[in-house]
Amino acid sequence: MNADAVTSTEDPSSPPTAPCTVVWCCGRPYVLEGRAGRARWMGTDYRGRPESLTSAELQRRGWSHRRAS
Repeated sequence: MNADAVTSTEDPSSPPTAPCTVVWCCGRPYVLEGRAGRARWMGTDYRGRPESLTSAELQRRGWSHRRAS
């Protein structure tokens, strides 16, 4: 699946909804775990500790399909 592809029902400014999708936020990768309604984005904080974000939190912090250079 192409990470840049957006379906007609997806808002390009909202995080993707497909499980196991990887996005970048604040220079760190986050993976979507779970299913619709209970999904969460899992990654690590700046100290390497596990961190869970909702889609709204991820969108508020800013996210991308690509790692910032």
